[in-house]
Amino acid sequence: MDKTSRSFYKAFFIMTLTVAFQNLIVYGVNLADSVMMGAYDETALSGVGICNNIQFLLHMCVMGTANGITVIASRYWGEKDIDSMKKISAVGNIFALCISAFLFILCAVTPAGIISLFTDKETVAAEAVKYLIIIKYTYIIYGATQILLAILRAAEAVKIGFYVSLSSFGINILLNYVLIYGKLGFPEMGIRGAAAATLVSRIIELSVVIIYMFFIDKKLKFRIGELFRSTREMIKLFMKKGLPLFASSVSWGIAMSIQGSIIGRLVESAIAANSIVTTLFQVSSIFTYAGANAACVLIAKIIGEKAERETIKKRSNGLQLLFLAIGAVSSVILLLIKNLIIGLYDVTPETLHYTNIFTLILSITIIGTSYQCPTLTGIVSGGGDTSFVLRNDIIFMWLIVLPASALSAFVFRFPVAVTFACLKADQILKCPVAFFKAKSLNWIKKIHND
Repeated sequence: MDKTSRSFYKAFFIMTLTVAFQNLIVYGVNLADSVMMGAYDETALSGVGICNNIQFLLHMCVMGTANGITVIASRYWGEKDIDSMKKISAVGNIFALCISAFLFILCAVTPAGIISLFTDKETVAAEAVKYLIIIKYTYIIYGATQILLAILRAAEAVKIGFYVSLSSFGINILLNYVLIYGKLGFPEMGIRGAAAATLVSRIIELSVVIIYMFFIDKKLKFRIGELFRSTREMIKLFMKKGLPLFASSVSWGIAMSIQGSIIGRLVESAIAANSIVTTLFQVSSIFTYAGANAACVLIAKIIGEKAERETIKKRSNGLQLLFLAIGAVSSVILLLIKNLIIGLYDVTPETLHYTNIFTLILSITIIGTSYQCPTLTGIVSGGGDTSFVLRNDIIFMWLIVLPASALSAFVFRFPVAVTFACLKADQILKCPVAFFKAKSLNWIKKIHND
């Protein structure tokens, strides 16, 4: 392996590990929320799980914007065009603000109406509304934080994300304990306490990012006035290359919300089990999504540096082998931590039964996720073919997975496990598509000036 290759893969591993540990801390917070709420009240746990569908939709919208910005900004980073990086990030800030504000207003105007989209269980809905009334205030804060972190990642400044997550981890755990159960003289707030703890953590995260970006960072040297200052050309560029990734994430987020709605209309124990395995999956897949992020940045960067086509092909092939290895490791991690994490919950035998079945299904599909997701959203999108992911997601999710799952749940009344497997089937079905698309190299495209 030559020096250039070693440098590339070293950067990949450093970025992947850093982002993975950042995500581990984030999911550790989510796990703590879930465990504490599960120990407090299983209905409250289900309520948090329902609200997490809304949070996931926001997450996908914001991350779709962030991904679109990252593809473009990373190409500029390879070209050492810092001014253009700032201008494209301003487009991302505007988009994220509008999205977050819209969802906030929607949840403020009709919280019960929003919750009713995800479950028809009155007791679960009542708890979910309590949580949503507070958690909605985190939406705008979360959107701002993620876009700022995305532009820093495009400049290969990834450690700040780790420190941001670490700074809020201990505080969130402490506040959960204090506010949920009413310790240290505070009133017992239950599910409202969990929401309040998350709100404080989000405020701390944004504060740390702002301090770093304006007073510590030496790569981009942002000024406050540059956060929303862009040009028509940059807006057009985002609409052309970034918007497909945004649309793909929004489509995916809506589809996941519909999946949550399908699960939410099955037996109540399946709702709680889905909440548990979602956290399990998040923890075990940290390297998958971190690898996708790193691949996107580094592929876009080397194309911006005018690397030879053969070099890009070698990097792509090497990354795909790493993705398969990550998938195998992620599956083993999921199975190893299954009993450990499930043991933290105080749930009914029926919920435990569904949790075990769902986990076994995920241990298979996570291998597919770990290959196709970083190949498509990392390599292909980073190469500039941002519209392919959108078309692929629409076909598999909206034309195959959702119709099959709805038929399984509501028409044929198949067992819950069969419906859950249908909901995850696309993670395997997309793998051949990802392989042949990456092999074609037709994803190497211009980003600007075309």
